Amino acid sequence: MTVSSRAFMQIAVHAAEEKKAQNIVALNLENVSLVADYFVICHGNSDVQVQSIVTEVRKRVEEAGGRMRGVEGMDTARWVLMDLGDVVVHVFHREEREYYNIERLWSDAKVEEFA
Repeated sequence: MTVSSRAFMQIAVHAAEEKKAQNIVALNLENVSLVADYFVICHGNSDVQVQSIVTEVRKRVEEAGGRMRGVEGMDTARWVLMDLGDVVVHVFHREEREYYNIERLWSDAKVEEFA
């Protein structure tokens, strides 16, 4: 059984919530870009929290049978990019998120609702 990109997006969102990530946003890029189906964007308030969020997302994705294709930025924990294939997770430190504001760059993407 394969897990859909939407399911992996939801797994990433719930894992980030578990580690108290702030302002979690999931963008549906399916009709906007070939880069990925979804972006999950969130931030932590410290380097340690950012690393904790990333570690939890990785753990949950692997438990669901997913595979990390790449992780960049863990050493500085200011902007960590996680490539899950059709889902890309951006975990920022608060200041970097405000500075880069990637939600604005992808403003034509639909914001997904999650419970």
